[in-house]
Amino acid sequence: MGEPTSIVIKAYEAFGRGDVQAILDLTAENVDWEFVGSPSLAYSGKRTNHAEVGKFFADVAAADEIHAFEPREFIEVGDHVTVLGWENSTARETGARFQSEWIHVFSVKNGKVTRWRGFFNTAARYGK
Repeated sequence: MGEPTSIVIKAYEAFGRGDVQAILDLTAENVDWEFVGSPSLAYSGKRTNHAEVGKFFADVAAADEIHAFEPREFIEVGDHVTVLGWENSTARETGARFQSEWIHVFSVKNGKVTRWRGFFNTAARYGK
């Protein structure tokens, strides 16, 4: 396991503790951060700095109650780490429980996350 995967694992450990500041400490101030999903989903869209990434995590917590969140496979190639995982959550606005596989793609340079993309089956969140 190289440094990029080590940084990504530390970020997931911080997420598991609810420690957003620790995630931000591992993230470059000028970052390319985007959850790709329906614009109606509060945490979809692009962020470019710590304040916006911090709001991303607040929006996730406000929208979804996460019961299980499991990074399962880490694939490192150079500065890039692709993580395959699974989650079991409840959409707060509907009370619908959903499960989805997800993919996160990170770029890490000089010990900081410089780019992140997140994807999951948002249709499952809406019961489709």
